[in-house]
Amino acid sequence: MPQPHELSAQELLQAYRNKTLSPVEATRSVLEHIERWEPKLKATYALEPEQALAMAKASEARWMKGEPQSCGGYTLDGVPATIKENIATRGTPIPLGTAATDLTPAAADAPPAARMREAGAVLLGKTTMPDYGMLSSGLSSFHELTRNPWDLTKNPGGSSAGAGAAAAAGYGPLHIGTDIGGSVRLPAAWCGVATLKPSLGRIPIDPPFMGRCAGPMTRTITDAALMMGVLSQPDARDHMSLPFQDFDWLNLSQEVRGLRIGLLMDAGCGLPLDPEIRQAVEEAARAFEAAGAIVTPMLPWMTPDMLEGVDRFWRTRSAIDLAALPEARRAKILPFIRAWAESGGGQSGEAVFRSYYETLNVRAKTVAACAPFDYVLSPVAPVVAYNAEWPSPTNEVATTMHHIGFTLPFNMSEQPAASVNCGYMRAGLPIGLQIAGARFDDLGVLRVAHAWEQMRPAQHPWPQPPKTI
Repeated sequence: MPQPHELSAQELLQAYRNKTLSPVEATRSVLEHIERWEPKLKATYALEPEQALAMAKASEARWMKGEPQSCGGYTLDGVPATIKENIATRGTPIPLGTAATDLTPAAADAPPAARMREAGAVLLGKTTMPDYGMLSSGLSSFHELTRNPWDLTKNPGGSSAGAGAAAAAGYGPLHIGTDIGGSVRLPAAWCGVATLKPSLGRIPIDPPFMGRCAGPMTRTITDAALMMGVLSQPDARDHMSLPFQDFDWLNLSQEVRGLRIGLLMDAGCGLPLDPEIRQAVEEAARAFEAAGAIVTPMLPWMTPDMLEGVDRFWRTRSAIDLAALPEARRAKILPFIRAWAESGGGQSGEAVFRSYYETLNVRAKTVAACAPFDYVLSPVAPVVAYNAEWPSPTNEVATTMHHIGFTLPFNMSEQPAASVNCGYMRAGLPIGLQIAGARFDDLGVLRVAHAWEQMRPAQHPWPQPPKTI
C-alpha cells in the first residue's frame, strides 16, 4: 500500500473525507520522508515542522466537523505543500536565493501563498532557488546546493530548483514555483514532474513583471489543475492580472481526435537537441497522431539574435539592480551571476531599446507561428539534467541562456505551456514534453497534458532516499 507521502492531493482529500487518514498522519509521513531525503537533496528553506503540524491539527479538526476550508470552491485542506522562497509568506525572510539580501521577515503573504493558506493547505516551508532566480540551476550563494533526486550528481534545474526536486522526491504533493523564461518547466522536465506555466496574469503574483508567472508543480496534471482552481482566484495586488474566469479546472476530459497540433523540434537558437530527447518527443507526437490528432511539423521562428536580445535586456535590468547595492553586498552574489549581470551595464538607451524590441519580436513571432494550431508540442529543453555544481548546462556566462529556446517564447507571448514527462534517457534521467496553447487557454493545455498522461508509456518508479545518509 502507498505511504501517505506518496499519495496525490486528490487521494489525500478523499482519504480525509472517508476518515481513513488524517491530515496529521499525512503531514507526519511527509516530514519523516523529508528528513530522510533532505541531508542529500537540500531542497528546502525555512522548513517549519512544528508550524506544519499545528496547521495539520487545525485541518483535522475541520474535517472531523465536516467543514473543510476552501478557496473559490476548491479545498486543499490538510494537504502538505511547499512554496518557492521568492513568494512571500508572512513572517519569513525572502533571500531571493542570494547571500546579498537583507533578511527581513515578510509582512504579508503574496497572492499565491495567501490562496494556499485560505484553501487550508499545510504549508511545510519554502523551497530553494538560485541567486535572483536567474539560473536554471540549484546553485546559490545563500542556499546549500540543491540536487536532482533521480541522480544526486545532477542538477534539478531552476530557478524553481527546490520545488522540482521536492515534487519528484515526494515532499508532499503540492508545490509552487515561478517562471520567467522556463523556471517551472525546466525543473519539471529534469525532475520528471508536471507543471503549468499559465497565461500571464492567470495566477495573481506580487510583484508582477513582464513574462513572470507562478505555477503549480506536482506529480500529476490533476493535482496541478486542482491547484489552479485555488491559485487563479483574484487578487488586486497584481496590476497585470487577467479578469477572473471561473473555469471548471477539474474537468480534464479531452478528445484528441481532430486537434491541430504543431510539432516544433528545432528551437532555432541555442544548444542542439539531444537525439534521445528528439526520439522521445517524436514518439509522443506519433501517439497523438495515432489518437486522431493532425500533427504538422513546424519551422523554427526564434533566432540567435532574438534570444541574445532578451538575454541582454535581462542582463541590463539585473546590472541596474546590482548597481543599487552597496559593494559589500554585491560581493556576496554568486560570481557567475554577478559576471552575467554586470556585462549588461553601461548600455546606451538605444542599445537597451534594441534589446527590448527583441522581446516584442519574440512575442509577435511566437503568436503568429502558433496561430494555425490548437496546441504545439516540443521538447522542454535540448538537454537533460546536467552537473549539479554547474550554474547552467554550458557552464559559461556567454551562453548561459542557450537552453531556453523552447521555453522562453511562451513567456514573452504570454501563452500557457505545460511540461509533462514523456520518457527517460538510457541513463534513467527524465525527459520533458512541452505542450503550449493559445493565450488564455490554460484549461485546454491541462486537458491535452492530461490526455498525454493517459497515453504515455508506464512511468519509472519515483526515486527513493539514499539508504545511507
